[in-house]
Amino acid sequence: MELKKLSISLVVVLVLVLVLQILSAVDFDPYRILGVSRTSSQADIKKAYKKLAREWHPDKNKDPGAEDKFIQISKAYEILSNEEKRSNFDRYGDVGENQGYPQQQQHRQFHHFHESFYFDESFFHFPFNSERRDSSDEKYLLHFSHYVNEIVPDSFKKPYLIKITSDWCFSCIHIEPVWKEVVQELEVLGVGIGVVHAGYERRLAHHLGAHSTPSILGLINGKISFFHNAVIRENLQQFVESLLPGNLIEKITDKNYVRFLSNWKKENKPHVLLFDHMPVVPLLYKLTAFAYRDYLSFGYVYVGLRGTEELSRQYNINVYTPTMMIFKEHVDKPADVIQAREMKKQLIDDFLSQNKFLLAARLTNQKLFHELCPVKKSHRQRKYCVVLLTGEGDKFARTYEAFVAFALANTKDTVRFVHIYNDRQRDFAHALLMDDEKYWGKSAVAILERRNNVGRVVYKILEDAWKGSEEDNFMLLDLLAQLRTDPGLLSSDTVLPDLNDELAPVFFLRWLYSAIEYVSDVWDSVFHNNWREMMPLLSLIFSALFILFGTVIVQAFSDSSDERDSPLPQKEEPNEKNEKNDTAFSKENRIPKKGFVEVTELTDVTYTSNLVRLRPGHMNVVLILSNPTKTSLLQKFALEVYTFTGSSCLHFSFLSLDKHREWLEYLLEFAQDAAPIPNQYDKHFLERDYTGYVLALNGHKKYFCLFKPHRSGDEGGTMGSCEDYDPLLHTGDARGKSSCSPGSKQVKNKLSKLSLWMERLLEGSLQRFYIPSWPALD
Repeated sequence: MELKKLSISLVVVLVLVLVLQILSAVDFDPYRILGVSRTSSQADIKKAYKKLAREWHPDKNKDPGAEDKFIQISKAYEILSNEEKRSNFDRYGDVGENQGYPQQQQHRQFHHFHESFYFDESFFHFPFNSERRDSSDEKYLLHFSHYVNEIVPDSFKKPYLIKITSDWCFSCIHIEPVWKEVVQELEVLGVGIGVVHAGYERRLAHHLGAHSTPSILGLINGKISFFHNAVIRENLQQFVESLLPGNLIEKITDKNYVRFLSNWKKENKPHVLLFDHMPVVPLLYKLTAFAYRDYLSFGYVYVGLRGTEELSRQYNINVYTPTMMIFKEHVDKPADVIQAREMKKQLIDDFLSQNKFLLAARLTNQKLFHELCPVKKSHRQRKYCVVLLTGEGDKFARTYEAFVAFALANTKDTVRFVHIYNDRQRDFAHALLMDDEKYWGKSAVAILERRNNVGRVVYKILEDAWKGSEEDNFMLLDLLAQLRTDPGLLSSDTVLPDLNDELAPVFFLRWLYSAIEYVSDVWDSVFHNNWREMMPLLSLIFSALFILFGTVIVQAFSDSSDERDSPLPQKEEPNEKNEKNDTAFSKENRIPKKGFVEVTELTDVTYTSNLVRLRPGHMNVVLILSNPTKTSLLQKFALEVYTFTGSSCLHFSFLSLDKHREWLEYLLEFAQDAAPIPNQYDKHFLERDYTGYVLALNGHKKYFCLFKPHRSGDEGGTMGSCEDYDPLLHTGDARGKSSCSPGSKQVKNKLSKLSLWMERLLEGSLQRFYIPSWPALD
């Protein structure tokens, strides 16, 4: 009797769950959720999804139901953006895991449930499982786009601990208490937490390489590491610490603190000393050092250790209270100090964010320049940079110290003090000083304001060289005071080049670091990852071995056959002669035997008629050449364009680079994507090789198309070989000259793709670069 009641109850429960499942599928209408019709195009669906995703994203919308709404929007877009899933929904109304099967087939699966006692996970879907899912994980749920666009970039500032879970995972339930405890402890320290539901986010779970649940992994610097030990509190904390680099914090004692603090000049960073009575560096300090490693250097002082008494006494440290000190240009006195019995993450972040830079930091790269000297956003948010342009060595030490003293006495939010070494940033210094003789071998001070991200600034240079005297201080102070009421005082403007990255490692070190990281990844994959994750690597290894051994075997057989079948040397000579004759014959056939290409020189005399006043619909195809390459390029140019000479709308000319380089440089500035041109102060300005460039100029509509020469190596033939004079070429001053220079064939190869470019020109498929007006050809 009891067994009968139990079976009846089980059947009732299953029927209720089935009803809820069907109602859930009926209620979930992706068209209604996205607000589109069934005939909407993919563009309309994508547009509606983006609009709703921005509105209901949990990070922007604080509504309690925003996350559930966002999940529904994502699920609806996943169905409608896939034509197969959309078709299945339109035909069967199915939105579950068994898309593509008719409703009757799904009912047939459940028909034999009682007989075989078979549990289908898709049977228990949203309504039932969402109730048993732990609500504490809801705020940590990750979606694929959120992970790629936000979590991965953020992992360069803090590590992430991510759990992979799913429905009906009893091991997940077993580790849940430990997970909650660890999350509460690590999150307040600054560790990112994430949860991925493998049933709803299969794409993300597959991307992370998690093929089983539960799985726990760590993410740092965009790199994923799996946790393989028992899920207990101590192991998880050690796992998070193992993700962090080992050289974040240096142990400091009485013997090495002077050396540590004195490295501020070499590293161009403030240095932080952490005083605490813990023998091991707390995890909070390690996470802080990782987050600010690009701006600050960290040292840890264990105050209970013998050998730190002098350090504690010199800086008057309370050994019972954790203390944090920041040192900048002055080693003997800290620039800022905080003490607290309980160091909180928010307190430390506020303290360090206000002391990220030196009083007068050295500009060592473009990123630092962007942070210290931001672009002006409005008239009320003006930011000025006072730049000391100086040299290295004891000769400039006094002027630099005077500049730092001035910066210390004038700390304001609207003014930043920086300095550069002229020898290391020559282009930057040249753009400001213009090689003025009165600043040679001396220091100078410039006040500048950035106007855009391209590099345009307005600035003013102090009239006299900076010596650090009281007169210089008063003059600089007076200029800063005038800027408050008269921003127009900065009367000069220029475009600054990007700064060189002075602290970047050399190529060999970068290559070595990449190799070590790759080897460590392979090692970890071999000993920890499962075979499914190892399949791509194994496939690559076996493919390489197969190709290697196959090549060796084929080579061995081919060598043996060559030895058996090789003819005598005397019989090879006629063949070689025939090959030479065939080659010469083929070259002669490539040259048209009738007609010629009239190519005129574009000069100030012919400029107006051949370009400026060119009739509508006509174009002038201009070849850029120099005196040494003139004959070779003109011959090749005639060969490539001869088949297009039948069009009366095309005219052919050439331009001397030696005479009209400035005109060409001006024109190419309007085609920066195709040929980036440096500013006028580039030291390589006169060394850039534009020979072989071809411009198709439309004088009436004021636009041009650009052909960049083919720069691959010499293909076939011998360098320095001479070719016969091209009878098709007809120019005013190049008749009768032959191209017998050592590199003539290599020069000609620059135009090897010109005929294809000409076809695209006639089709109208080339990119056009418009200019306001044609410049004068002086």
